[in-house]
Amino acid sequence: EKLYQCSQCDKAFTSKQYHVAHRKIHTGENLYKCSQCDKAFTTKYHLVTHQRTHTGEKTEKLYQCSQCDKAFTSKYYLVAHRKIHTGENLYKCSQCDKAFTSKQYLVAHRKIHTGENLYKCSQCDKAFITKYHLVTHQRTHTGEKTEKLYQCSQCDKAFTSK
Repeated sequence: EKLYQCSQCDKAFTSKQYHVAHRKIHTGENLYKCSQCDKAFTTKYHLVTHQRTHTGEKTEKLYQCSQCDKAFTSKYYLVAHRKIHTGENLYKCSQCDKAFTSKQYLVAHRKIHTGENLYKCSQCDKAFITKYHLVTHQRTHTGEKTEKLYQCSQCDKAFTSK
């Protein structure tokens, strides 16, 4: 197994990606800096995880995309997201140039073009392709605290806990 040796210290890495990220510690380039303290990190994932120590937010495992800065709480969502980078098995809209990682998302997206079964806000003229997005939006009218909602993949219901 090939090792990538750091020329500045005695650390070695099995991945070129981690080796490149590690070198930032020595050069100081492109570090993700915490706005609450003086710590800096080589990846956005590590910064976000660290920032939770300031907010007291529950730390849960994040799955980091190796191609971009996105991180996910589920490996399933990371695998689906990676399709955006590889282009494999994407569901493409025939009306526009958008592509989606699941058929479910494509079906929901098509509502934008057809106008059918949109979830309409009773307070304003906005409409949404999912009930989840409508419920989240309606909180802007009520002033209700916005907390993360978890959308059920089997139905239109959304919940505040998994």
